[in-house]
Amino acid sequence: MSIFDFLSGQFIDVIHWTDDTRDTMVWRFERHGHEIKYGAKLTVREGQAAVFVHEGQLADVFTPGLYMLETNNMPIMTTLQHWDHGFQSPFKSEIYFVNTTRFNDLKWGTKNPIIARDPEFGPVRLRAYGTYSVRVTDPARFLQEIVGTDGEFTMDEISFQIRNIIVQEFSRVLASSGIPVLDMAANTADLGKLVASAIAEPVAAYGLAIPELYIENISLPPAVEAALDKRTSMGLAGDLGKFTQYSAAEAMTAAANNPAGGGMAAGLGAGMGMAMANQMAQQGRSGPWGAAPSAPAAPPPPPSPEKVWHLAENGETSGPFSRASLGRMVSQGTLTRETYVWTEGQDGWTRAGDVTELARLFTVMPPPPPGA
Repeated sequence: MSIFDFLSGQFIDVIHWTDDTRDTMVWRFERHGHEIKYGAKLTVREGQAAVFVHEGQLADVFTPGLYMLETNNMPIMTTLQHWDHGFQSPFKSEIYFVNTTRFNDLKWGTKNPIIARDPEFGPVRLRAYGTYSVRVTDPARFLQEIVGTDGEFTMDEISFQIRNIIVQEFSRVLASSGIPVLDMAANTADLGKLVASAIAEPVAAYGLAIPELYIENISLPPAVEAALDKRTSMGLAGDLGKFTQYSAAEAMTAAANNPAGGGMAAGLGAGMGMAMANQMAQQGRSGPWGAAPSAPAAPPPPPSPEKVWHLAENGETSGPFSRASLGRMVSQGTLTRETYVWTEGQDGWTRAGDVTELARLFTVMPPPPPGA
């Protein structure tokens, strides 16, 4: 090394930073002993800012441009330190380069479902995810609040905190928006603007801004989505007859896709589909599907009156007697097969033994012997 190179290294510093990592937010210029020489050249490119820190105290912030570090253009440094100590200057400072460009395509999402009250479905659990971008708007505050003395600060070190802020504000905005679940897909842009506006103040305290925030999807739990799909399918089916056919076809398709079930599974699936459809059809006839309710069932007819009998003996009639009373008279011997009986609708008097309804009463007693 020549004496000229030695003197150039002692008197002149070229301070600059080029970044190809795409995720570095802050980088500290490394110089042995943190010695910044008088007359050093500082290059700050577009999309950068340089924060000058002297002995732990923030001294100045440089925007894009070329700077000669001298006392005439650093009035703050003039009051902090003199630059007249030669090669062994005690002037020890640090320069932090801050990336002020946008960091895009950053992901956010709800770790747990958000419980909201829907005007149509009642309490529902929702999940959401999307993307956002972030940029440094106040390099000095960002260095003071977040970076500290980190020599190489990346986006990953703060992305988790920003995601927490987004999810918190998104939950609050979603719960208070009053937008029905079925209409949220048409209002994701408005919801994104509301969330971005709500998180502007918290992230500004870090020296950051969220220029863009997108909600890519808002989803329901799988069970609720399945029920909603079934409801949509019913609406597409039209009348109950078509829905019966649709349900049976769905059950057969599901059974056919089950290799373990075979033909038995197909038949069972079709039967279940038909049973479900018939049950829903019965419910539909009772009113929920808009059809007129069925008429109430007619009451059972009243029981027919008991038949009674009259007896004729010795030219006199007696009665009426019920069949039970006649049975007791048979057992007592006061009524025989030869006794004449009559009941309403009968054509004349007839022997009791010749009436089919009364002949059974005499089976408990043997008939008179022949020739008696």
